[in-house]
Amino acid sequence: MVDYVVTQRMPSRMPARAREASLLRNLDWVLLATVVALVGYGLWAIDGITKLDVAGDPDYYVKRQAAYALIGSIGLIGAVLIDPQLYRRHSRIVYGGMIAMLLLVPVIGVEVRNTRRWIELGAFQFQPSEFGKLLVILSLAAFLADRGKRVAEGRTMLAATGLALVPMILVFLQPDLGTAVAYAAALWATLFVAGTRWVHLSALLGVAALASVVVLWAAPAAGIHLLADYQRDRLTGFLNPSENPQGSTYNITQSTTAVGAGGLDGRGVSGATQTNLNYLPEHHTDFVFASLAEQRGFFGVSILLLLYLLLIWRAIKVITYATDAYTATVAGGIAFVFLVQIFINVGMTIGMAPITGIPLPFVSSGGSSMVVNLASVGVLQAICARRR
Repeated sequence: MVDYVVTQRMPSRMPARAREASLLRNLDWVLLATVVALVGYGLWAIDGITKLDVAGDPDYYVKRQAAYALIGSIGLIGAVLIDPQLYRRHSRIVYGGMIAMLLLVPVIGVEVRNTRRWIELGAFQFQPSEFGKLLVILSLAAFLADRGKRVAEGRTMLAATGLALVPMILVFLQPDLGTAVAYAAALWATLFVAGTRWVHLSALLGVAALASVVVLWAAPAAGIHLLADYQRDRLTGFLNPSENPQGSTYNITQSTTAVGAGGLDGRGVSGATQTNLNYLPEHHTDFVFASLAEQRGFFGVSILLLLYLLLIWRAIKVITYATDAYTATVAGGIAFVFLVQIFINVGMTIGMAPITGIPLPFVSSGGSSMVVNLASVGVLQAICARRR
């Protein structure tokens, strides 16, 4: 674990204009420009992908996504203005609020396609599990930072794992395997950055592997099915993609077909038959990368992946700006969760990872994901703004 010394804080009596100027001067402008480019590129992609989805309103989805981006931008600015130490001081409220939201989902949540993940607020729906991706990082980082050098003890790792397991199980039961994996990634990343010993991290990975064996093989062999039918079909379809191309492996078959059909420069908006004729399901959410590949080809997705590479690099660099163990752990957790989401979403569309329904950051159509991702960038910028 990196040892931090007491750092100089911005004087509390500094004039408001001076504080604002200091915050602006310390922002990571490369990170901010990268996120703006990603949001703009995502809107451009959604515009082409959803042209024919709503009869009479070709701009329906892109206007919705732009509205979500605007709300998320407000969240980003608000997060920059909040000192991250506030989350640490009130970490129990952050954690409790996250658990309360997840507990409300099975009670008042809206059921869509045999899953209950959304809560309605008037004309809007939001997904508490998406907000939990950021909240679990903020709360776990506070727990670990408050332990100081005791973070190297096994009991600390076990306690942090227990804290993370509660929201993971609640999300898994929705069912939402992809988001549960993101929570697991947040746990591992925060433990790693906080300074957990390698032997403990290796043991945690071993337990995770054993749990996977139980869920996927041992429990079903004993007649106990912990996964929903469609989740089990997705996993078996990943291992044998040619098993049932008209049934359980239909999605991945159509996705890889769309990616391959794009070639180098794509088919264009009008020529993307996989997308336009709805052969590719969920082409504006889960399989948006495949639709982009079909329309814009290798060159189009390469631009997107390069922007993601720049995003991850700058997010990791924020760790070096952190003034204490807490903010360093938060930055590391956010960076790794971004990386895992990108890897899983892109991987599942090209057959390198099982389909889990995890969204592609800043591109997949969806309000909760967009707002949370932009707010997460705001937290990273808040850490930068208060650097030494």
